[in-house]
Amino acid sequence: MALRELKVCLLGDTGVGKSSIVWRFVEDSFDPNINPTIGASFMTKTVQYQNELHKFLIWDTAGQERFRALAPMYYRGSAAAIIVYDITKEETFSTLKNWVKELRQHGPPNIVVAIAGNKCDLNDVRKNIKPVGKHYYADSIHAIFVETSAKNAININELFIEISRRIPSTDTNPPSSGKGFKLRRQPSVTKRSCC
Repeated sequence: MALRELKVCLLGDTGVGKSSIVWRFVEDSFDPNINPTIGASFMTKTVQYQNELHKFLIWDTAGQERFRALAPMYYRGSAAAIIVYDITKEETFSTLKNWVKELRQHGPPNIVVAIAGNKCDLNDVRKNIKPVGKHYYADSIHAIFVETSAKNAININELFIEISRRIPSTDTNPPSSGKGFKLRRQPSVTKRSCC
């Protein structure tokens, strides 16, 4: 079985739950008192996807403004970027658009973009527009969209499965020029829902 290394970076404001998403995916645990990331942290997890093993090389970047200039160092060469916002803080969805713009300007041309509305276990205190609007925005930029809860393990594994699905198989779509993959748009599918 072929092993593929897929670099994935998590971007977003401080406190949106990027580290919690990574911990839930890699360690299947949740710590409500997790410390803010300084610079970036790195973890890996290997999962089977169809006839390949995908080793996710996950860079969890700091959300604080003072570390923002370091982000390009982590998403450069990434197969995918997960931009996380907090459904209870509308301003984190607004800044998400800045992250998308930065990725489009400075990231790899064929990077798979995923948008994760985290903390959907707090749906009763939701502060921003309904998921339908977010789906529309995600569709407009050809991104994966999913609402997640690192606390309750909702849609975390599904998010990474969808990233695996969006990255072309080396068996069926070999890069012709050696310069990268050409991705085609595919609709996103959410298995579980918070609302």
